[in-house]
Amino acid sequence: MNAYIFDLDGTLLDSMDVWEKIDAEFLTRRGLAVPSDYAQAVGSRSFPEAAQYTIERFGLPDSVNDVLLEWKNLALYAYGNTVPLKPHAREYLEALKARGVKLGIATSLSADLYEPALRNHGIMDLFSVICSTDEVQFGKTKPDVFLLAAEKLGLAPGECAVFEDILPAIKSAKQAGMTVYGVYDESSKDCWALIQKIADGVLLDFQNAPLPK
Repeated sequence: MNAYIFDLDGTLLDSMDVWEKIDAEFLTRRGLAVPSDYAQAVGSRSFPEAAQYTIERFGLPDSVNDVLLEWKNLALYAYGNTVPLKPHAREYLEALKARGVKLGIATSLSADLYEPALRNHGIMDLFSVICSTDEVQFGKTKPDVFLLAAEKLGLAPGECAVFEDILPAIKSAKQAGMTVYGVYDESSKDCWALIQKIADGVLLDFQNAPLPK
């Protein structure tokens, strides 16, 4: 592979508990509990798609913009200050960079969330390209953001490896013709058996992640 493309939430960033707290706060304010399948349902969607899904699922009177603003205010501090990297993620990225591998990001996060997180950990300069689902028509239920990352890297999809924790995103990256590694995250544990079947490889963390020879 000539390039490695990483998801952020649940893959490089150990952030899914942050979103669980945000989901809980957002729904509790409306007297609602968080359904067990909610995190998985919104995880592969872009933020506007997730907001629309939430409004429709719970019959909320809020507009998409209202939901997005409330989520953003809840998330801004966490991403800039408290969200940690997954174990061994930094070491792995630095090892890949030292071997001349191009690094990219394909995320559902908007720039005002991913930039503070990457800067807080001092890893922003390791990446040649950063792509968000904000730049394409669909979230990660479609391969658009992965194809955009490959295009910006100047490579064919088949030259790229993708690291993802969410099952629909893994399916989309495979659909794009990329090699895909499933990264374990608690939010996707119910899908882990299927992820192991679909992905080209799986990782519990980045300690023994593949390195080019």
